[in-house]
Amino acid sequence: MEDSLGEEQRMAQAMQEIEKLVQENAVVVFSQSRCCMCHVVKRLFCNLGVGPTVHELDERKEGVDMEKALLRLNNTVVLPTVFVGGKLVGGVDAVMAAHVSGNLVPRLKEAGALWL
Repeated sequence: MEDSLGEEQRMAQAMQEIEKLVQENAVVVFSQSRCCMCHVVKRLFCNLGVGPTVHELDERKEGVDMEKALLRLNNTVVLPTVFVGGKLVGGVDAVMAAHVSGNLVPRLKEAGALWL
């Protein structure tokens, strides 16, 4: 029982950290440094002229807990997980779908991440 309580406390702390990081920046990407899908999303933003704030979870001490918390939020493939304007966009599929449909750039402008 004590172990599960510790797990829940770590999840709560991870969720608080995620919420804090998401509110501090217009575009936030939670990533793994060697993940090819994460690389695709980061390159897309850079090619659009957006400098996302990237958190490489494999390089953070609390990264595993943050990844588990993101799984609870995203309810699908965990990484990359993207937030624009403090709102969850989702993983690579959701970001690419928003881009192809023409919805991503307006969201980026609204969040103050893109000015053109």
